[in-house]
Amino acid sequence: MVLKSGLEELEAEAIYMLREAAANFDRVAILFSGGKDSIVVAHLAKRAFWPASPPFFLLHVDTGHNFPETLVFRDRFAAENGFDLQVRTVQASIDAGRVQDEVGPNASRNGLQTVTLLDAIAEFRLDAAIGGARRDEEKARAKERFFSHRNTFGQWDPRNQRPEIWRLINARKKHGEHFRVFPLSNWTELDVWEFIQKYDLAVPDIYFAHEREVVRRGSVWLGVTPFVTLQPDDTPEVRTVRFRTVGDATCTGAIDSSASSIQEVIDEVRASRRTERSTRADDQRSDAAMEDRKLQGYF
Repeated sequence: MVLKSGLEELEAEAIYMLREAAANFDRVAILFSGGKDSIVVAHLAKRAFWPASPPFFLLHVDTGHNFPETLVFRDRFAAENGFDLQVRTVQASIDAGRVQDEVGPNASRNGLQTVTLLDAIAEFRLDAAIGGARRDEEKARAKERFFSHRNTFGQWDPRNQRPEIWRLINARKKHGEHFRVFPLSNWTELDVWEFIQKYDLAVPDIYFAHEREVVRRGSVWLGVTPFVTLQPDDTPEVRTVRFRTVGDATCTGAIDSSASSIQEVIDEVRASRRTERSTRADDQRSDAAMEDRKLQGYF
C-alpha cells in the first residue's frame, strides 16, 4: 500500500468535492478572480473530469478597480485552458442603480461585489458557485462547510449549516436557494503554493517581488493606482513588494519582499507569522468585517 502525502490527500479531497458538486447540481460556476486559489480550483477541476471538460464555467465579478496584470492573466488563462469565462461588473450594477460607490479616503468597491454576485447567480440560475476560500484565511471562513448553504436571499447563516460527518454531503435545497462549494477548505496558503510548484502552474506576476509605487494606509501598503485617492499627508514611495492575495486594488495590500520565484515564496510563507488576509484593508474595518459581508452574500 502506497501512502499519500498530505498534499495528495488534499488534492483527492478537493477532487471529490468537485465531483460531488457536478453530481448534485445542474448549473455550477467557478468564481474566478485570476488569483492563486481560483487558479488551483480550476486546475483541480480539469484533473477531476479529465479527459472530459469540466462541467463548470468561470465567473468573475469585476469591481473595475482590479490590477491590470490580473485581468490580462484572467483572460489568457480562460482561453488557454478552454474555459467559458463570464464577467459581470460592479460598474454595471452602479449604472443600474443597484449599488452606490462609496466616498471618502478609504472608499472601496470590494463590498459592492455582493450585489453583482447575487445578481449573476440569479441570472445564470446557479445551483452552486465554487470558490477558492480556505478555512485558514480568516475566522469567518473557518466556519464554512465544504458545501455551504445560502438561502433564497443569498445569505449565509453559520448556525444553520449542515453537518458533514465522514465527508457525507447534504446538498438538498429549496427553489431559489443555492450553495457555495469550497473544495480547498482544509488547505493552507503553503499547500496552495506547493501545489502550484508541483504542477508548474502560471500565476499573475504581482505574486512575485517587483518595484511598485505604494502608499502606507494603516498597517498595509496599497499600490498607487487611479482608484486610490491620495490624502495630503500621504507620501508615496517606490518599494520592492509582492502581493499575497489578489483583489480590489483599493483594499489589497502588498508586503515588502524579495521573493521572485515560487520556491522563494514558499520559503517566505513558511517563515511568515502573519496571515495573508492581514494585508487586506477591507478585513480591518471591524473585527467582524468578513463575517458581516458573508452574511449578506459575499464570497
